Amino acid sequence: MAQFNTDYPSVTDLRNKAKARVPRFAFEYLDGGCNEDVSLSRNTAEIREIQLQPRYLRNQGSSSTKTTVMGMEFDAPFGIAPVGLQGLMWPNSPAILAEAAAKHNIPFILSTVTTMNIERASELTEGRAWFQLYNPVEDAVRNDILKRAEAAGCPVLVLLCDVPTFGFRPRDFKNGLALPPKMSVANILQILGKPKWAFNTLKYGQPTFETLKPYTPEGLNLKQLGAFMDRTFSGKLNAERIKPIRDQWKGKLVLKGVASEQDTKDAIAMGFDGVILSNHGGRQLDAAQSTIGTLKDIESKYGDQIEIMLDSGLRSGPDIARVMASGAKFSFMGRSFMYGVGALGKKGGDHTIAMLKTQFQQVMDQLCCERVEDLPKHLIKS
Repeated sequence: MAQFNTDYPSVTDLRNKAKARVPRFAFEYLDGGCNEDVSLSRNTAEIREIQLQPRYLRNQGSSSTKTTVMGMEFDAPFGIAPVGLQGLMWPNSPAILAEAAAKHNIPFILSTVTTMNIERASELTEGRAWFQLYNPVEDAVRNDILKRAEAAGCPVLVLLCDVPTFGFRPRDFKNGLALPPKMSVANILQILGKPKWAFNTLKYGQPTFETLKPYTPEGLNLKQLGAFMDRTFSGKLNAERIKPIRDQWKGKLVLKGVASEQDTKDAIAMGFDGVILSNHGGRQLDAAQSTIGTLKDIESKYGDQIEIMLDSGLRSGPDIARVMASGAKFSFMGRSFMYGVGALGKKGGDHTIAMLKTQFQQVMDQLCCERVEDLPKHLIKS
């Protein structure tokens, strides 16, 4: 089994440690959902209603956690989801996670609005990083970003479709992290109380949108940067906006944020290779259906036409097994890995992946399930 720090054997342990090490404004940006956090809680709660049935008397060989998605084989059926502003939550965290993902042979998805650029992600993953595009308003900016992703060797482009507007996040408003952001006296005092976070921020520099630097005017203050981001990017996608991306991008194309049968059907018609069922970790629509609920509606109708993946709400190896048994082709997690780096710094990525691999392997062995693809045979259907 993979080695991990047994002082922190669960994502809950990592979350608690991260909360003690990260300034409150940054931790709450990571930890919170939107409005009253109903969708945030529902995602995990409904995944955990799923029950699996072991088959103890089978003539079973050894269990393998390897699986294939987007034509690539990975060592486990989970990857690192795109997360914005990662360096705000823990300095240098996207680099830590990219390196760990490459070491463990799982996918790492780089967000357009995180704090590491495409080229660095490609370098750290030996050209295996996926890239998530937050669609620019200007065609020239979009085309240049796509050229950079192609030159970096990114095998998969992930289009984000579930941010037509920013979620209503009360904690971020209070903490000054809504756009335009601000740094209050209270936030500065929080930083002074977290010396390791502060030291590492000084070491690696103030987090910025690294991929977007070539398109950002120099000398903008935080308020001006917020206004620039609002002007430059639009979360709204439709067939007209997607077509030139599909025409230009020669690799695999995935639509992230799908939450309905109709959008899945449309994605197939538009030529997508896969979808990631997601409600943005409960950060956009508090009245949203859980992602596992969405999967149940969609997989039976479209699972043989497009590769269906899922994120939002997974926090453990058993959660990964539950999702895969329910018909997902692959799964992704964001918060879980950010808790890991927040808790353990440069060791957090390696630890969290190893811990989840160990948990998932135990479930596979306990179920007497030899292959990830066989997990649906162990689903107890309600």
